[in-house]
Amino acid sequence: MTSPYGNQPAGQQPHGAPAQTATGNAMSIVAMVMGVIALIIVPIVFGVIGLVLGIVAKTVRHERLAVPAIVVSAVGLVGGMLLGILVAS
Repeated sequence: MTSPYGNQPAGQQPHGAPAQTATGNAMSIVAMVMGVIALIIVPIVFGVIGLVLGIVAKTVRHERLAVPAIVVSAVGLVGGMLLGILVAS
């Protein structure tokens, strides 16, 4: 089956076109947001969720923003716990 826009078969890339990668960074962005929220409230919950989402985005979905998301989530987790200790004492 060919497409109506040329002789290229439908669903195939023309010669020399870059291969398609991950379509978006949605999971990485959600992981970053969870890391920032973890800095403010309930770091053990939001920080761990952010870390898990960041690791899944890196290993399964190969998203470009996965490594910064993991870093932001880890900093939010540790920073939120330290901030909680400081406020509590």
